[in-house]
Amino acid sequence: MKKEQALADYLLKLEEKGFRFSDEVVAFIYFGKRSTDASDVLVIAGIEITLKVQKEFDGSFFLSLLEWFKEKGIANRQTAFRFARSNGLL
Repeated sequence: MKKEQALADYLLKLEEKGFRFSDEVVAFIYFGKRSTDASDVLVIAGIEITLKVQKEFDGSFFLSLLEWFKEKGIANRQTAFRFARSNGLL
């Protein structure tokens, strides 16, 4: 069984790869997590999808994704990516 990656660890991993988010963006990511009550897994999927679609971090796109995941009852990474593909995002 694969251990779920914590959001803070994921953000550090992105930074190690040269993807540095400003403190404001990190604060917004955590705001989105709290406001949608999303798990770290869904927040990470939201970040990944946002970066793939927008080529940069777009806060409103990211928050919309998290709200969409919540509305549709999406609970894991695989379903989040399947949902994004089926809706023409990826």
